[in-house]
Amino acid sequence: MARVKRAVNAHKKRRKVLDRASGYRGQRSRLYRKAKEQLLHSYTYNYQHRKKRKGDFRRLWIQRINAASRAHGLTYNRFIQGLKAAEVEVDRRMLAELAVSDAKAFETLVDVARKALPQDVNAKKAA
Repeated sequence: MARVKRAVNAHKKRRKVLDRASGYRGQRSRLYRKAKEQLLHSYTYNYQHRKKRKGDFRRLWIQRINAASRAHGLTYNRFIQGLKAAEVEVDRRMLAELAVSDAKAFETLVDVARKALPQDVNAKKAA
């Protein structure tokens, strides 16, 4: 059986780990074992925060929509309720973008929502 020499592969593997850990502080960027451990933690943080980012953006959009709709005299809750009653299907991302960049279009949506809202807050929807 032929002898397998693994020096090249081992060096490539270690070099790849150290290259990925290049921005870390102290031993975590210089020693293979510490760098490998830190990379494992970094990957888990990365995974978790990719999931968290979606909720963060949704919260940001809601804050922007709320601020813009309050400027036009409606709360966020009533604005969304009015849009649903008017059967307007625009997602929060687009609403936030309109609130920031196109105030006229957002104002027309607020008017549509206001007209679709029932006058009595406690009124039930007709079945």
